[in-house]
Amino acid sequence: MIDRRKHPLPVTRQCEILELSRSSLYYEPVPLGAGDREVMRLVNEIHLKLPLYGSRRIRDELRDRGQNIGRDHVRTLMRKMGLEALYQKPRLSDPDPAHKVYPYLLRGMEITAANQAWAADISAP
Repeated sequence: MIDRRKHPLPVTRQCEILELSRSSLYYEPVPLGAGDREVMRLVNEIHLKLPLYGSRRIRDELRDRGQNIGRDHVRTLMRKMGLEALYQKPRLSDPDPAHKVYPYLLRGMEITAANQAWAADISAP
């Protein structure tokens, strides 16, 4: 950005040229407070000791240690820190090895006329 006080081009026009919103020009991030940093230190300590714990159990651990904090705030801090509970995630796209794999019968076939190949959708709405 060009210095707003010295240049004749208005801020509105500068933002239009750069395709920025004016509010993003004036935005200043708010630094974390001392309380949040202390809670983040405790969350990190708990997560290193018990990596299977999610935000609910970490909240309970923090309450046992005297911190009165809600689960949503714990979850927000965990996201900022890049922490996530370790658990086996569902493998929804893996086919069952017992299921038969059917061949694609139209592969290599050139369809040039109407009614040469038909298709149907049997999925439920």
